[in-house]
Amino acid sequence: MSKSKNTTLFYIIKDYTKNGKRSTKIVKRIGNIEDVKIMAGNMDYNIWLKEYVKKFNEEHGHNETILIKKNNNRLIEKDVNKLFNVGYLFLEKIYNDLNIKNICEEIQKKHQFHFDLNEILSYLVYARIIYPSSKLETFKQCKKFIKMPNFELHDEYRALSYLAKYLDFIQQEIFNNSKNLINRNSKVIYYDCTNYFFEIDDEDDLRKYGASKEHRPNPIVGMGLFMDGDGLPLSMNIYPGNRNEQKTLIPEETKIVKNFKLEDTKIILCTDAGLSSDKIKKYNIKDGRAFVITQSLKKLKSEIKEKVFDKSDWRIVGDLRNVYNIESIEKDSSLKDKYYDTIFYKIVECETQSVKQDLIVTFCFKYLDYCRNIRNNQIERARKSIQDNQVTRKGKNQNDYRRFIESINSTDDGEVAENIEYSINQEKIDEEEKYDGFYAITTNLVGDIKEIIKIVKGRWEIEESFRIMKSDFLARPINLSREDRINAHFLTCFIALFIYRLLEKKLDYKYTTTQIINTLKNMNLYEVKGDGYLPTYTRTDLTDELHERFDFRTDYEINTYSDLKKIFKQIKQ
Repeated sequence: MSKSKNTTLFYIIKDYTKNGKRSTKIVKRIGNIEDVKIMAGNMDYNIWLKEYVKKFNEEHGHNETILIKKNNNRLIEKDVNKLFNVGYLFLEKIYNDLNIKNICEEIQKKHQFHFDLNEILSYLVYARIIYPSSKLETFKQCKKFIKMPNFELHDEYRALSYLAKYLDFIQQEIFNNSKNLINRNSKVIYYDCTNYFFEIDDEDDLRKYGASKEHRPNPIVGMGLFMDGDGLPLSMNIYPGNRNEQKTLIPEETKIVKNFKLEDTKIILCTDAGLSSDKIKKYNIKDGRAFVITQSLKKLKSEIKEKVFDKSDWRIVGDLRNVYNIESIEKDSSLKDKYYDTIFYKIVECETQSVKQDLIVTFCFKYLDYCRNIRNNQIERARKSIQDNQVTRKGKNQNDYRRFIESINSTDDGEVAENIEYSINQEKIDEEEKYDGFYAITTNLVGDIKEIIKIVKGRWEIEESFRIMKSDFLARPINLSREDRINAHFLTCFIALFIYRLLEKKLDYKYTTTQIINTLKNMNLYEVKGDGYLPTYTRTDLTDELHERFDFRTDYEINTYSDLKKIFKQIKQ
C-alpha cells in the first residue's frame, strides 16, 4: 500500500534475498482505493484484498511465468555487474565434500586474525581453475561468482602467509578426508618434478638459476609431485631451483609415508630415469616396497645393450610358451600388420652396486613408427633452418631439432677459419634410429609383466597434471616475491588440481580439460533484479551431465532467488 495526498495505491510485492540482504519488488499494481472498492463490491475492501492476494499467490506459485519489462530509452545502471558465474558451484561442492572448511577452522583457532581463511582459500582455488590470473586480478575476478566474496585484497595476501605455515598439515588432512569420498590407491605412487620461472633477474634463497624445463633464462623454483595409482595428486613440495631433483625424492617419500600413515602399505614407486639412482632404488626395496623406474637405453653398458638389441628371444604378454624374432616379423609385411600394436618384451638380469633388479625391455612396431615420424619432422625442420640460414644455436636436448645440425669452420682452401657451414649430421640420425620402438624399465618386482607395464603406462597422468597446472591453471610466471606466499600459491594450485581431477573422475573422464574448464567459465547467469537469473550459456551434454551428477540445476529458463538459495544450502551439506 502506498499513500499520497490525493489517494491510496495498493500493490502486490515480493520479498527476495540476495547475498544475505533482503529486498522487495513490485510484482503487480492492483489499483487505487477507489478502484479497489469498486472491485470489492458489497464486500469489505480489506477482506477482498486478502482474498485477492491469496488467489494471486495460488495462481503464481513456483512455476510462475515471469514477465520482464525493459525500456529501450532507459540506460543501464552504472558500475553494476549483472552477469554471475555458477560454474564454480560444482567445484565448491567437491571442496565442501573434502571438508576443507574444518581444516581452515582448525588453523584459524590457533591465530587471532579477523578474515575467513576458508573463504579466501576456496575462492583462490575456484579462480585458479576458472579465472587463472595474478592475486590482484583474482581478487577482482572473484566478484563475478554468484556468491560475492567478503574479504579485502590485503586479507588475501595475509592468508597466503598462514596457509604456507600449514603446507604439510593441509595436504595431510585433504588426503585423509578424501578417503571418505573415494578409495585412494596408495599401493602405487608416482613421483616427478618440474620447475616454474619468475620474470626477475636476481636470485634469492628459493628462486635460483637452474636447468629450466622450459629453457627460460630466469630464476626458477622446483616442484615435486606425488600422485596415486589412479592419477590423483597425493602431495607436492617446493624446493630451490638449483637443487638436484633426485635429492628431493627420499625426504618427501619418507614424509608422506609417515604423514599419510602408509607404513604398512607395500608401496611401488614409479618414476622416470631422471630420478633414478642406486640410493633411491635401495631405499625403495625396504619394508617390502618396490620400484619401477624408466631406464635410458643409451646409458646401458655395451654388454647389456647387446642383449637388448638382439632381435631373438622376445615374448608377448600373456604368452609364456612362444618366443619371437622381431626382425623376421618386420621383414614379413603380413606378420608386421598382425603384430603392429603388440607389445613384445624381454627380461635381462642386471644389478646396480647394491640392488638386484631386472631390466624389462619392450618393443612395439607402432611405437617404432611413432618415433621415426617425430624424428623425420624434426629433420625436416633442421633442413629448412639450414636452407633459410636460420640456425641460431646448437640443440641442447633430445627434442630439439637443432641437435641434427653440425657445423664446420673452414676457408675456401679447407683450412680452419671463421666461415661456418651447416649440414645434417647423418651419423647422429643413424645412432638414434637404433632405439626406435624400444622402451626400458628397471624393477625389483617379480610377477605379472602385464601389471608392471600397466604401472609404467600410468606415468602419463603426472605429466598431464604438470601440463594442466602450467597451461590451463597458468601457475607461472608467479607475481609473488615472499617465499611463504610462493609456497602458498603452489598449495592453491595443488588443491585446484586435486579438485579438478576429482571432477574429471566424476564425469568418467569423458571430456577434455579444455571442454570442462571452458564450460565452467561460460556458465553465467544474468540477473533480472527482483525476479532471479537467466542462463546465458549454451546447454550441452556436458552441462546436463554436470547437473545430473551433482543433483542440482541452473539451466531453467529463469532461476529464482529461492532456487539459488536451495542450491547454496545443498552444496554446503
